[in-house]
Amino acid sequence: MKVLFATSELYPLIKTGGLADVSQGLSAALARAGAQVTLILPGYGAVLSKLGQPEQRYPLQDDYLRTDVGLARYRCPQSGLPLLLVECPALYERDGGPYATATAEPWPDNAERFAQFCRAVVCVLAGRAEGLASGYEVVHCNDWQTGLIPGLVRQAGLPQTTLFTIHNLAYQGIFDHATFQQLQLPPEWWHIEALEFFGRFSFMKAGIVFSHRVTTVSPTYAEEILHEPLGCGMAGLLQHHAPKLSGILNGADYSVWNPADDPCIRFHYDADRLPEKLNNKLDLQRQLGLRLTKTTPLIGMVGRLEQQKGVDWLLAAMEALQGEAVQWVILGSGRPEFEQQLQQLARRNPKTMAVIIGYDETLAHRIEAGSDLFAMPSRFEPCGLNQIYSLRYGTLPVVRHTGGLADTVNDASDSALAAGTATGFVFSEPTAEALTRTLRRAISRYAEPGLWRQMQLTAMAQRFDWERSAHDYLTTYQQE
Repeated sequence: MKVLFATSELYPLIKTGGLADVSQGLSAALARAGAQVTLILPGYGAVLSKLGQPEQRYPLQDDYLRTDVGLARYRCPQSGLPLLLVECPALYERDGGPYATATAEPWPDNAERFAQFCRAVVCVLAGRAEGLASGYEVVHCNDWQTGLIPGLVRQAGLPQTTLFTIHNLAYQGIFDHATFQQLQLPPEWWHIEALEFFGRFSFMKAGIVFSHRVTTVSPTYAEEILHEPLGCGMAGLLQHHAPKLSGILNGADYSVWNPADDPCIRFHYDADRLPEKLNNKLDLQRQLGLRLTKTTPLIGMVGRLEQQKGVDWLLAAMEALQGEAVQWVILGSGRPEFEQQLQQLARRNPKTMAVIIGYDETLAHRIEAGSDLFAMPSRFEPCGLNQIYSLRYGTLPVVRHTGGLADTVNDASDSALAAGTATGFVFSEPTAEALTRTLRRAISRYAEPGLWRQMQLTAMAQRFDWERSAHDYLTTYQQE
């Protein structure tokens, strides 16, 4: 089966969140399962600087494309799979991120940037990239940035199966009617049964409406988005399209996230060498200026500092637990007020709290290896990957019962502890008080070394690899 995998992020070339890891891990697993996979990505300046000269360039033939849009072929540095970049310096080669400026403001021309990307993808599917063989049977689209592709495929009468994966329904690519007209989209698409969405239009809605199959990144999230508020205004639409909707749990790339041979950490360990984990904790404390201690539980968090991630609850819990025997390491960026509040807390408690604003891949690995607990108190979480990484590192997750967190972490209830199936600490009530109670429960269990070690070993034995996910996607590609 020949698959074109369209995405706006790809690790290690460009990453703002889990989509980059999914694009790399899933595409590689699909190839290992026998699919012929080619990835296609916008040619951001940051990506071009890492790849060097292309293997070949191809002109694109489409009346709706800008004259400065072209296509270049490379190889993915991680997997070696073919990689096509849609090049347009005016649209993609900018300082800042793939979707926003350096000051976190969305690029004002995002609709054009990703509409042009979608049209270029359809050019490839239609065989209108001169000199490039097509023959793709499936195009796998990811999130709103690729949402126009299924509709353009249908409009052009192309034979490819279209699959659209929702990684986070909260980001919908919504723009006004004037932008719809500027993009020269088919006028009949301005309709409630097509792209029109409460007087504006949505790339996300286009992907849902026009694709043959829709997936989300966990079974629980697929159920949650059929109802508000997690449907984000689209619950009714998704209920209408429910027959083609399913949830496929994301996986982890254990060739990247594995404490037995992780190049980012100093002390390697596995289930047979678990005491070495403690050396990573001391190493992390030393690096970040925390008090060196073997017995104080260290809680880590890596991610976006947004309300979705429960950062306001986490701040309240950190305040409530001040003075108790606990340390914190937070790595991430997001809402300025959250960044400032976390930094103020760390300044007041330099030996027990470390806050690093930004993202550092190496430090993220060291936090996973050095922490005892990993906090993911999300209001909603389509899948989440860090809790899966944490399980492999014997770093017990503290999560809310939602989305993929509910599908991957088994609470340390009395019955689960007795059965030897507990892998973390789970709460359901969406409040700071519930998170604080759960953290206190986790800290109290940390004081029981035998029980804690058993939980770590159970967690490390869990398998959420991409092979299972790839099998499910290949099956879904073939469904009518």
